[in-house]
Amino acid sequence: MHHAIKAILKKGEKIRPTKGGPKGALELIGALLEVTNPRARLSRTETRGKSYSCLGELCWYLAGSNELSFIEYYISLYRKSADRGRVFGGYGPRLLNWRGINQLENVINLLKKKRDSRQAVIQLFDRHDILRKHKDIPCTCTLQFLRRHDKLHMVTNMRSNDAYKGLAHDIFCFTMLQEIVARSLSIDVGTYKHAVGSLHLYIADRIRAQQFLNEGWQPTINVAMPRMPIGDPWRSIKLLLDVESRIRTTGTFDDGILDAVDPYWADLMRLLQIFRYKTHPNRKKIEELRQGIASSVYLSFIDKVLIDLTRKKH
Repeated sequence: MHHAIKAILKKGEKIRPTKGGPKGALELIGALLEVTNPRARLSRTETRGKSYSCLGELCWYLAGSNELSFIEYYISLYRKSADRGRVFGGYGPRLLNWRGINQLENVINLLKKKRDSRQAVIQLFDRHDILRKHKDIPCTCTLQFLRRHDKLHMVTNMRSNDAYKGLAHDIFCFTMLQEIVARSLSIDVGTYKHAVGSLHLYIADRIRAQQFLNEGWQPTINVAMPRMPIGDPWRSIKLLLDVESRIRTTGTFDDGILDAVDPYWADLMRLLQIFRYKTHPNRKKIEELRQGIASSVYLSFIDKVLIDLTRKKH
């Protein structure tokens, strides 16, 4: 994000797209970003450390949903993108049930049969998306998975990407999909490449983006998320989605199941519950959940919630 925003502020040319208001945006054409360790996917900055909303958006995708009521719980900005309670460009249905096809399952099955295939591509943007006006159409064109030397590389092609608001979420969600596919193939992740036609920064966000740069930053390469457990991840994903739904709709879940779940997935479930107690403040419950967290990677995000709750109280 630092490299991308600095480059846009230095070399970006002004455009006036439909979104972004009267001030327009600064744009770089044809940008390529590379993440050599896809598990180092969590932005660890003060204002753009979006672990909870990133996880919520991933669950939205994996649930195959484009319902506004689901995603606005995590990201209220989506209200501006909804048509009659749904986000037309939402990725969930396009990933898992696009014209009756489960594209994610398709690429997994293909790469099981043809290890070196170049056809393992998921299409998210569709030519029909621009025939009629919608408040939101996919910014992502394709996700390509390449199995090479028992590692799964991924190349994402985006027509458009907001470097300040969208990039942290996109990198998180897509590299998680990369690791899910890799584990489904019983191999490890390789590199992640993120190609963007229009990498931009809305001028209305310029001051906030500069403040973000001024914060300094913490390198993520040595503070990566733990490895996803070896073996088929889909049973655990189903359980994660069940827990997410219960927390979002009822406020809690039966945490007795955590003892029977791998610590990797149990941590993600605890994070979802912590987010609930962040929006419906309960410091004591957050502290209890923090004690059960297996990976220290998440502690800084939890501690920030506790600090923010203390500030609000005083």
